[in-house]
Amino acid sequence: MLIVTTNDIPGHRVVSTLGVVRGITVRSRNVVSDVVGGVQSMIGGRVGAYVKLAEAARQEAYEDLVDHARAMGANAILAMRYDANEIMPGITEVLAYGTAAVVEPA
Repeated sequence: MLIVTTNDIPGHRVVSTLGVVRGITVRSRNVVSDVVGGVQSMIGGRVGAYVKLAEAARQEAYEDLVDHARAMGANAILAMRYDANEIMPGITEVLAYGTAAVVEPA
């Protein structure tokens, strides 16, 4: 699966677009990450506990995006993006989306 953030793929021709695809996950923080994150935030710098949580949520949304595109018969996703929204304190939605496409070498 070719996945790009651009509207085209150099060296490839878009044969067809199949529509919007997305992967979504909703994650909540846990007590351990809140304690570790709170201590790290007092020290300053990178808050590793929250970085790990954010990366896990993005990875899950990304995998769902790829599954959705494959189910539609795509071999590429164009204009892939991430979005995140806090649904309520401590609960965040992460969305990965793009355009499913069939491409072939130019």
